[in-house]
Amino acid sequence: MKKRTDKLTRRSILKGAAVAGTLTIVPRSVLGGPGQSPPSETIAAGLIGCGGQGGEDLNTYIKAHGGDYTLLAACDVNKNRAAGAKRKFGEHVEIYTDWRRVIERKDIDVVSIATPPHWHAVMVIAAAQAGKDILCEKPMTRFIAEGRAAVTAVKRYGRMFQIGTSGRFGASKSNTSRTIHKIMRSGLLKNCPGVFIQRGGFPIQGYCGKVNLQPQRVPENLDWDLYCGPSPLRPYHPHRFGWSHRYYWDYEGGGLTDFVQHYMDPFQWIYGKDDTSPVEVEACAAPQHPEACGVWAWVEMKYADGLTLVLEGQKWGSRYDRKQARHVAPSDLDEESRKKVEAMPDPEPLRWFVEAVKTRKEAGGHVEAAHRAVTIGHLANIAIRLRRKIKYDPVKEEIIGDDVANRLVYQPMREPWHL
Repeated sequence: MKKRTDKLTRRSILKGAAVAGTLTIVPRSVLGGPGQSPPSETIAAGLIGCGGQGGEDLNTYIKAHGGDYTLLAACDVNKNRAAGAKRKFGEHVEIYTDWRRVIERKDIDVVSIATPPHWHAVMVIAAAQAGKDILCEKPMTRFIAEGRAAVTAVKRYGRMFQIGTSGRFGASKSNTSRTIHKIMRSGLLKNCPGVFIQRGGFPIQGYCGKVNLQPQRVPENLDWDLYCGPSPLRPYHPHRFGWSHRYYWDYEGGGLTDFVQHYMDPFQWIYGKDDTSPVEVEACAAPQHPEACGVWAWVEMKYADGLTLVLEGQKWGSRYDRKQARHVAPSDLDEESRKKVEAMPDPEPLRWFVEAVKTRKEAGGHVEAAHRAVTIGHLANIAIRLRRKIKYDPVKEEIIGDDVANRLVYQPMREPWHL
């Protein structure tokens, strides 16, 4: 947070009162106290995306954990939605259509990004360059390469980042989860027998895009060109806008990427995979349309250490029986390794975003973890779209020996937008 030099502080008020020799009544909002935060502790926030989720991350990751914020600016390509921010947060909120006007403001500490994910990476990078800490809705990105670019920017400029999901915070409190985490992070388990099955959590048929959409007139209150942004400029149709944008490859990736960040966030922490990705991916899926997301049944993913991850769609057949799911346990180690794991300290408690902003220490849902979690969804979608097994290098972050597949890892952006 920036130190506000243009506002009175508790110390300056009390010092002035002592010099004058008179009694000064100090407002509660300046002194702080129960239910009140002094200006120096109040986070100045900007909001990009004023739809249903707009502003929720500010409450979830700041307000709900003892922090306070003031929303100074809000932006949306839909003028009606943007105007709603004044009704929700107050008449003092400045309203914009172009998100860059929010990020360039020097009086803003934190930017909350709640747009469709095809905009996330560009906005995260710009916010980091402008010295803002970042709350970003899930899924973090639309394709893998832009995720790495966002990670690089956040780290280069020393910013705090929190993805809009918090499953790992609950998982980290479980004794069983902490034990698995320690085993996996110890490096002592050379051939992991674990099989993790994410069953029934991905809506499929309801998340399919429509094909052969007939172009319609762009609403007067909507900047359609800016909405499409770095994605292809398609003719306007209401099904590509709002909630159903999720059903099109241009903006997201169907039910898989809509939910994968939630489900894989605790998985990544428990199994110690915040710094790597699967090396083999195979999917069972119907032929996919180049623009509209389609149906799939399951995706099987393997890590270099042998850990198997299976994602299953709702109401579809499975390659695995429920009994095949298997946790990692101390019994998977030899006696000497078990003793070493037992001697390891428990992992540190995860920090909520507001604490990370104050201490300048990484938040629980940090940028690398968020990138690696959503990469699982991106790899799954690549296998689904190509309908063939792929092999992935988690260090170089590219698919091995498959130029066609790598075009989905490094997708082009529409000018003038770039990473």
